[in-house]
Amino acid sequence: MGGDGGQWPSIHRQLSDQCEVREHQTVKHPLRRLLVPALLLALSVPAAQAAPRSAEGDAAVALLQDLIRFETVNAPGDTTKLAAYLDSLFKPLGVETEVILAPNGKAAHFIARLKGDGSLEPVLLAAHTDVVPVEREFWTVDPFAATIKDGFVYGRGALDNKSAVAVFARAVMRLAREKVKLKRDIIFLAEADEEQGRFNTGWLAQNHWDKINAAVALNEGGNTMLDPDGKVRQINISVADKQTLNLKLTARGKAAHSSLAVPPLETANGQLIAALGKIAFTETPIRLTPPAVSYFKGLARLNPGPLSGAVERLLAAGDDAARLVAAKEVLEAHPKEAPTLSALMRDTMVVTMINAGVKPNIIPGEAEAIMNARLMPGVDVYQFVEQVKALIGNPAIEVEIVNSRPKEEQAEFFRQRSAIQPSSIETDLFGALEKQAKRVWPGAQVLPVMLQASTDAGAWRARGVPVYGIRPFPTDPDTSSRVHGHDERVAVKSIHEGVDYVYGVLKQVAAR
Repeated sequence: MGGDGGQWPSIHRQLSDQCEVREHQTVKHPLRRLLVPALLLALSVPAAQAAPRSAEGDAAVALLQDLIRFETVNAPGDTTKLAAYLDSLFKPLGVETEVILAPNGKAAHFIARLKGDGSLEPVLLAAHTDVVPVEREFWTVDPFAATIKDGFVYGRGALDNKSAVAVFARAVMRLAREKVKLKRDIIFLAEADEEQGRFNTGWLAQNHWDKINAAVALNEGGNTMLDPDGKVRQINISVADKQTLNLKLTARGKAAHSSLAVPPLETANGQLIAALGKIAFTETPIRLTPPAVSYFKGLARLNPGPLSGAVERLLAAGDDAARLVAAKEVLEAHPKEAPTLSALMRDTMVVTMINAGVKPNIIPGEAEAIMNARLMPGVDVYQFVEQVKALIGNPAIEVEIVNSRPKEEQAEFFRQRSAIQPSSIETDLFGALEKQAKRVWPGAQVLPVMLQASTDAGAWRARGVPVYGIRPFPTDPDTSSRVHGHDERVAVKSIHEGVDYVYGVLKQVAAR
């Protein structure tokens, strides 16, 4: 982890109602920042980005900057200092807190519980604090400096998912500071090891379920979509996730000098290339889940014309061939969202890593690749693996499941994940998400959706707890595309709106 890491900043405790955001910041640690008056902050954002500001929004932006400066890249996913920092912010407000450290000594889960009178069961807000690695050479700013430029906060985790940590935290802290009387506990969980780690919320639920048990929950997984004209017209809230499966493909063949004309299928590379070609260019069947059907109907209502007609034909298609034709029409009618929409209709297979060879003039004897699959709810993982083997058509290629869990635990894990049902939208929390969305973004339509990716919401959904995946602030398509990419960012204006939104949701579902 970068930065000094020895002490925790006290700015949030001392001056939480003042702003502390600056353009082009390159400070490495929160303690080295200087407080900037609110007037200067307002002037620092270009007019095109300007919006009504609030002390709470400013504090959330400053908190986001603090969080980005903790380098919590997974692996190793060390979130201990970040968790301790959050603990130092909540405790002075009289909030019950706890840090749960995983056996690896690195994955630290921070839990804050704002107590209610117990007349209703708790509501939980969860967001992860670990982030994926960066390729620094492709960034235009330091990915861990939390630079503000042109009205955006840049940094790894700015969008996935430290912005949600900051927004959730500040909304809960405001309720605590205002001493709002509550009819239910509000649990805030800043979780660890979400990015392909072993000690994630699944581990937390298995070992400390009493600390995170709730009636309903919020997590990542949605999208508050900002149109080119700056308006929010569509808000996707996920009620189901696809399953994640990583497969390692290993091919072995004749190792030799590269000057020899060895037949390609006698080499490891040749066999692997043939297998990967089949995977890359295979169209998996169209399969629409109930959340996907509901989403496409809502999308058609919002987009009359060619898209609406294509969706109607897709939903009416009676066989695989007709569904495939109609699906292509849907994608052609909505090209900007085509990659996401396509993923909502089918299982996907993507080769993400390839490893072979040690020197240009050596034909290697072994070649490996990692394939990442995202599977529809209900798909049997082991049947899918057999289908992949049949597709490859080469029994000499080894296909192995790669998972952080011990092998003896994997079968039960996949069985549970496959059996998870979509979260019901007939809850007070979903109603609050809809109502407050219309308050903050008038005219916006809320659409339940299946997320094309995977989150750690399964720890709750597997136990029957409805979980709604949200992005609690608006993002434009360019910003959304930077998740796990270069120059990840989030708009300062959006963070302000997110704090207002989440505070309103919590007050509606929890205040007496």
